[in-house]
Amino acid sequence: MAILGVCSLKGGVGKTSITLGLASAALAAGYRTLVVDLDPQADSTLALGATGAAAQDVAAVLDNPAPYVVESALAASAWDPELIDVLMGSADSARHDGPTQAHRLQRLAAALETVADEYDIVLVDCPPSLGGLTRQGLTACERALVVTEPGLFSVTAAGRALQAIDDIRREHAPELRPLGVLVNRVRARSSEQIFRQDELRTLFGPLVLSPVVPERAALQQAQGSGRSIHDWPGAAALELAEIFDTLLERALRSLQNPTHTS
Repeated sequence: MAILGVCSLKGGVGKTSITLGLASAALAAGYRTLVVDLDPQADSTLALGATGAAAQDVAAVLDNPAPYVVESALAASAWDPELIDVLMGSADSARHDGPTQAHRLQRLAAALETVADEYDIVLVDCPPSLGGLTRQGLTACERALVVTEPGLFSVTAAGRALQAIDDIRREHAPELRPLGVLVNRVRARSSEQIFRQDELRTLFGPLVLSPVVPERAALQQAQGSGRSIHDWPGAAALELAEIFDTLLERALRSLQNPTHTS
């Protein structure tokens, strides 16, 4: 079971949209997929059509990662009830976002071990901050994808996120590595964005992933209609679907090869 965290230390960069795009690619490839919604806004849960479909949620799992609690917090996605499940997000998870003792950081990892035989890939949608939830999420992961956009504050946040990943690896999760920095919502003709993309490559070199994700209305349209990007019509949706296919393939290749980190 491959476990990939999707994170950002700045809100509004499209982190959940990237998680959903990767889930769409996994579905299109036929992978049994679990999306762990750690963000108290629970947008992944809503977009995947799993709202109210489980007895408990991720907050209960972080209280007690016993197998029966984990099972009670899983819900099938409306995208495909056979291939995609959601570990339900909720606003209640915010109570786990404060300072977290070291032994509690392993609770999500322990929970995922109880379902290791049921999924090919797990996508962990972390909150846009470095609180207890993100730390627990990344501690459970083997790779972490940092989502940013080509703007001044987002570039700074990407650097903080990479540092946080390294700190968590050293202290709690020796298997954790950065998959890379994914630049989202790119507008090809924006001189400011071109400058910021060059800045990202100067700062982070090969960790900046290619292809970037262009800004396309099709992504929001598909999500608003409760459908995956691979299931949405039009050339823009096809372009995005192919990008997410490439990103997922890169993630799985990295997860299968421990020496490959970008």
